[in-house]
Formats: sequence, structure tokens, C-alpha cells
Amino acid sequence: MTENSFVLLGNIIYSENKDTLKIFENSYAVCVDGVSKGVFAVLPDEYKSLPLIDRRDCIIIPGMTDLHVHAPQYGFRSVGMDCELLEWLEAHAFPEESKYADTEYAKKAYALFVNDMRSGFTTRACMFGTMHVNGTLELMQLLENSGLKTMVGKVNMDRNSPEYLCEENAEKSAEATLEWLEKSKKFKNTKPIITPRFIPSCTDELMEKLGKIIKEQGLPVQSHLSENPSEIAWVSELCPWSTSYGDAYRHFGMMNNKTIMAHCVHLPEEEIAMLKENGAFVAHCPESNMNIASGISPVCRLLAENINVGIGSDVAGGTTLSIPKAMALAIQCSKIYWRYIDKKYGYLNLENAFFMATKGGGKFFGKVGSFEDGYEFDALVLDDKSIATYVDFTLKERLERLIYLGTKHNIKNKFVNGVQLF
Repeated sequence: MTENSFVLLGNIIYSENKDTLKIFENSYAVCVDGVSKGVFAVLPDEYKSLPLIDRRDCIIIPGMTDLHVHAPQYGFRSVGMDCELLEWLEAHAFPEESKYADTEYAKKAYALFVNDMRSGFTTRACMFGTMHVNGTLELMQLLENSGLKTMVGKVNMDRNSPEYLCEENAEKSAEATLEWLEKSKKFKNTKPIITPRFIPSCTDELMEKLGKIIKEQGLPVQSHLSENPSEIAWVSELCPWSTSYGDAYRHFGMMNNKTIMAHCVHLPEEEIAMLKENGAFVAHCPESNMNIASGISPVCRLLAENINVGIGSDVAGGTTLSIPKAMALAIQCSKIYWRYIDKKYGYLNLENAFFMATKGGGKFFGKVGSFEDGYEFDALVLDDKSIATYVDFTLKERLERLIYLGTKHNIKNKFVNGVQLF
């Protein structure tokens, strides 16, 4: 056994499935070599020699996964919230991302982002960098040093972008991607993910080249799908040969169980069927969808269809890296969708949102997001004493209050793959 073998004692909660929480009062979560061995009311003899971390007054939950976030946009979060998507990109996102051509700027700006993520609820994340190879490698190095488990993408864009943030052509973009992939091999905890920004910013030639890289190297891919009506109409003009936005990605080999599609707000039936059939993941980003006036994703329908759904902060469309805030907003948005758009699938409850933030999104990384036997041991130890009350709440109610009222200051300990970050 290694140093990342230990026992956590406390009130343990994790998702059995999207509808059911497993709740254990004053029980033992066992970690051996970074992997969970399960939760026990009475500690088995074989684990009694392991170091015991006594947190019996705290709530212990799996770490949370952020399936969609733009690291270079962190510095201007909460700005431009009166814009829709395409205007917001031109006015705010693109000018800021161009600054990451300066490696020193990238290092300093990304350090703020990584420090915030490390100190919060997120243990795993998939994120966009920029088109700049060296800047993206700086981000990956900072994340590697943080102890978090992440996937990072060098962004590809060779059309319909400002001259200062547009790669020369498809060939140059693909070459830069291969250079970045080679240089990223040194990282252990930070892995590459192919990242065409979205169909409007990538020529068919570039998408073909990226599709070839994905196939040859077995890499995952992340992008945006059906976020905004004007974006969807634009894709239809740019790819008249496709039957839908999603079909354009599928055509280039980018719709499978290693795919994350962010937003998925305005999905035709074809795209819902496509996501389900191919096992792709949806990153649900409720705050961003409201802030830049995209709409509300039919997330309850997606869950009912057994489509893989996780939570995304989508900074800087979203204003914070807090996944609990994203969870609360997901529940609230789903109630508006249910009330005013479609009552067929109900609205999200605590169990659904907790599942998406842990086991649902964690699935993209493998066996992640649970304390069941065989899962990688990511854990948050939460102390809710500072959320003052005279009421005697159940453990589930205490968890709910942490989701709605908790901050990073309620995190007492954080573990990723059995390694204690703090």
C-alpha cells in the first residue's frame, strides 16, 4: 500500500444512480492506493491498520467534475452579460484570448484560474485553452502542479474569427495541434482533448484533419452544440450538406463516447437520438445559457433518455467556478422549463443535480464520482457548521443547504485519486 491509502470517517453521501442518493451516517470510506474499496458501517479488520482521518461531524461527498470551462476567459467573468453569444465572443472573449499569445501573460492569468479551481469543489475538469501552443502548455503545467485531474484543449479556429485570433489555414492549425500533442506527453494528470471551437470557426478541411488525428491517436474531443439560434442558423449556411449541427460533427468523426458537447439548448429530435446512440456527453451550463440569452437546455429529457449529462461552469459565460452554484441553477432553470415550456419530463431534484455533478460528469474520466468499490477516490470533506441554524436537519437536508449556501470555505479537506490536496 502507498501513502494514498487511508480511511475517512464521517457522514458519507454519493449517488447510486441519477435518482437515488446513498447516505451513510458515521461510516468509513476506504481508500487503497487511490481507489475506493467501498463504504462500511463497521470498518473491516483488513483496513484497521490504515491511517484514520476522523471527520465524523462533516459530510463527505465525491469530488465534482466541471465538464466545460474556458480557462482564458476567467479574468473577465461577469462582464458583457448584456450580449448574446456571437456579439459576446466578438466584444469580449476573442480580444481577451488573443492576449495569450504572450506566454508570460498566459502564465500569470492562468495561475489565478488554477488557484481558484484548486481551492474549490472541482476535482476533475475539461477545459478550453486558446489557439496558442505555448500558452496552452503553460495552463497544462499549472494544472499538473495543482494535483487536479484535467483535460485541456488547444483551440482550433481557421475561419470566421478576428485576424488576430485566426490560424493561417487548416494545415497550419493541424500542424500546431500535433506539436502541442507531442509536447503534452510529459504530463501525468493533465491530458489533451481535441478542441475545435465550434463549426463556424473551423473549415471542413480543418475538421477533416482533426478527425484524422482523433482516429489515429484515440483522443477525446470537446466542442459546442446547438447553443444559440443564430449560431445554429449560421452552421446551416456553412454546412448545407449536413442535416443538423450535430450531423456536421458526426460527419468528421466527432460524435462518440469520448465526445463532450457543451450546452445543447436547442436540440432537434435528430440530435437527441444522435447523442444517445453514440454515447456522447452533454455539458449542461445553466448560468451561461441564461447570461448570454441562449435559453434553457431540456436536461430532464436528456436524463430520461439515458444520455450522459454532466455540469459545466462555462466561465466566462458563467460567472463562477462553483459547481454547487451551477447545480442550484440547473434545478431552478429546469423548473422554469417545466412551468413554461414542457411539463412532460418534470424538473430536476437534488438527486439529479448531484448525480450530474459527480458520477454523471465523472464518467467521462472513467470510474469517477462515487465511493463504490473500484472508483478512483476523489472526495470533498465539507464542514457546514458556519451555515448557522437551530434546526436539526437530516443529512440529505444538510447536503442540500451546502449546495445552495455553501462556499469553498466549507471545504475542510480535498482528495483527488487518493492524494490529499489540503
